[in-house]
Amino acid sequence: METLKTQSDKPHAEQALGDETFMSATDLRNYMTEMQMARASKAVDSMDRASKARQDLTKTLTQPVDLTPERLKEIGQNLLHKLRSAAQRSETELMVMRFPVDLCSDHGRAINNADPEWPDTLTGRPRQAFELWRDQLKPAGYQLKAMIIEWPGGMPGDVGFFLSWGEKKKF
Repeated sequence: METLKTQSDKPHAEQALGDETFMSATDLRNYMTEMQMARASKAVDSMDRASKARQDLTKTLTQPVDLTPERLKEIGQNLLHKLRSAAQRSETELMVMRFPVDLCSDHGRAINNADPEWPDTLTGRPRQAFELWRDQLKPAGYQLKAMIIEWPGGMPGDVGFFLSWGEKKKF
């Protein structure tokens, strides 16, 4: 006759019931802690990578683009394609640029407060985009709106430029 082994016959980490091996409550808590630490480590690594990517983007967008006639034509064709696609979807507004608030000399404060002087805070490529709108698109009837579109940790994160062409609302 086969004798039944008690749980005390095996080391506590390998105690078995039937064919399944069970962890002790302490081992399970340790395992959970290790898993939480691994997830937190991955999150920190992801945040570090995101921060580096944001810094790289800011550095790139700080440098103005050489607006040659060829480059302006390319930008215009790309924009026209996006505008037509939006119009086909019956939209009257399109986000045409997104950039970190670091490209505003006041980190987005004027944009957030709808200060009429907000364009004066722009630097780099966002400044060029504003000037392109002012000089070429505004005379054609397009409106430009800037707003904070991301709030990481409750602080302004990214700005969006929205080009619109719908009828102005009359109040």
